[in-house]
Amino acid sequence: MEKSFIEFFNLIGVLAIALFPFLKTKGRGFITLGVITVQVIISSFVAFSVFTNGVVLFTYPGSFVTGQIPVRIDYLSAWFMLILNFTFLTGAWYGLHYMKKYKDQTDNLALHATAFILLYTSIIDICLFQNGLVLLVVWEIMALSSFITIIFEHQKKETLKAGINFLIQSHVCILFLTIAFMWVKVKTGSFDFTAITEYTSAEPAITGIGLFLFFFFGFAIKAGFVPFHTWLPLAHPAAPAHISGIMSGVIIKIGIYGILRMLLLIKTDMVSLGYFILAISVITGVYGVMLAIVQHNLKKLLAYHSIENIGIIGIGIGLGCLGLGYDSQILIVCGFAGALLHTLNHSLFKSLLFYCAGYVYQKTHTMDIEKMGGLIKHIPRTGYLFLIGSLAICGLPPFNGFVSEFFIYTGLFNGLQSNDFLFIMALIFSILGLVIIGGLALICFTKAFGIIFLGTSRDSEKRSFSKEKPRKFFPLYIIAITILIIGLFPVILAPALLKITHLYMPVAVIPVAPAFTEILGNLTSVGWYSLGFIALTALLYSIRHFLTSRRAHTLEPTWGCGYTGDTAKMQYTASSFIRSYRKLAGSFLMIDKEKSEASGLYPSYINQETHPGDRVENWLIDKPLHLIRRFLNRFVFLQNGNIQAYILYGFIFIGLVIMVPVIIEKIAVFYNFLNQL
Repeated sequence: MEKSFIEFFNLIGVLAIALFPFLKTKGRGFITLGVITVQVIISSFVAFSVFTNGVVLFTYPGSFVTGQIPVRIDYLSAWFMLILNFTFLTGAWYGLHYMKKYKDQTDNLALHATAFILLYTSIIDICLFQNGLVLLVVWEIMALSSFITIIFEHQKKETLKAGINFLIQSHVCILFLTIAFMWVKVKTGSFDFTAITEYTSAEPAITGIGLFLFFFFGFAIKAGFVPFHTWLPLAHPAAPAHISGIMSGVIIKIGIYGILRMLLLIKTDMVSLGYFILAISVITGVYGVMLAIVQHNLKKLLAYHSIENIGIIGIGIGLGCLGLGYDSQILIVCGFAGALLHTLNHSLFKSLLFYCAGYVYQKTHTMDIEKMGGLIKHIPRTGYLFLIGSLAICGLPPFNGFVSEFFIYTGLFNGLQSNDFLFIMALIFSILGLVIIGGLALICFTKAFGIIFLGTSRDSEKRSFSKEKPRKFFPLYIIAITILIIGLFPVILAPALLKITHLYMPVAVIPVAPAFTEILGNLTSVGWYSLGFIALTALLYSIRHFLTSRRAHTLEPTWGCGYTGDTAKMQYTASSFIRSYRKLAGSFLMIDKEKSEASGLYPSYINQETHPGDRVENWLIDKPLHLIRRFLNRFVFLQNGNIQAYILYGFIFIGLVIMVPVIIEKIAVFYNFLNQL
């Protein structure tokens, strides 16, 4: 039955794409939402049936190239399918209203809707198929459809540049994955994922580590681990808001799925892999949040926070690997369960933040934080929803981000009971990294929310704000409610997380993991404390409202200490708010500062601008490209516009084609002659 459901699932997408040319713009939007909704219902039914009835397994005949194509939907696949479904459904719903501003771009909308359906179908198929060659084909479809959705506003140079950057790095990702799958194919003669397990089980541990590194580098580019992250800060600001939310919420998570899948399949030294993943994840998390703080573009700021949260997820994965290597049940449970739960949590609060950023952009027509201010007076729904997402991403109770980080912290502190010095130092390093990430995230979102929504407007242009329509916010309300439910009742996800972590356990069947039972009790307590906190807050607010409701309220201007100028300029700017941090981190980060000095008795307009850059991007991409351009510029003289020269190049090329094989043959004959002597 599941096989017929999946075939029907793919057929719906194909039929919808075929119908698009015959539909009007409005019809395409509703058809896109309808198709995504139907596909989400079908795939969610399959995913829930896996958690209820067990693994779904069947095969397609395939061809002589691929062999049989297995479809194995286990608990890991089902978990990611449900995450993808929720975010894509809310993204499609949000996008239906968001894209109305572009209804005059008929052709662009048709192509965008087509790519959106292809993107969803391909990314779900990645969770279904367990054949290396088929996965590469579907991965390519995902890369191309993502590229098309990103460059919706392709008339902008920055958008096109970001899209091409994304496409190139996506194919570098595919190159690593191709090498890894071809390695297994050459050694085993099969593209089936089970061949990976059979091959690494029979080989030395170093072989498994080498194979995993190829897979990891490929998936890490998609996930956004440092130093493979450079496409994220470019692609997120360029894409429409619903695509940014989906990209950060689920597309980068497919890289996490790939890493977790390979850890299930590859049998090797998990201790070495654990230390490697833990180190790169801490660096990713800290580096991402350090750069997020100094950003002036709101969507770029959120993009760097995606890198930060990938680091947090990676810390959980690394902790789980160390648990496998040291045979520690509590590390396995806390590490993998924390990573899986944070994957879900991040998809929720990050998509919410990007959707709010989209509404901010449509109201202000800018993403420059320095030009905003006081927006909560004009768009209060957006402001409060952004505040919920900000509190959740900072890991504060009673929201969901706290619960997943609590899982990881629990594992890290329990691991400190070990007697292994290297292991303890690695855990202390990770704890410090998580603490720094949490503290800097709090600074960053205090800046973002405070500068954008509080105070008064910094924009000299007076804008008229239309009233917010409640129906546009339904998908955002659903996300916010889900964030709160997970924060208050995390135990509802415990059975699913337990089933997934069992996949990684050394023993195939474990009735109930004692470590998980202990953590479950702690999570229940966390939920009750969060409910108590909300109840206490509501009580204090009610008392305050009761005591002040009968008093007369008057509004007066803020005293400006005798200054009678423009009070809007007396506020903190985004740059001045984090000035102390920028001075401390300036030597590590790459920040260009432009400042005009005051001179004379009556100085003219004084201005200071800071332009944050990415040092890793500068080292790995900008400088190598600059050197390549310098090298190629030495041969510009060849392209001189002289037709005779071009004809001569043709004769030279033909001559080389004829002469080189002859020369090689003569050298071979001479070499054989010398060998005979």
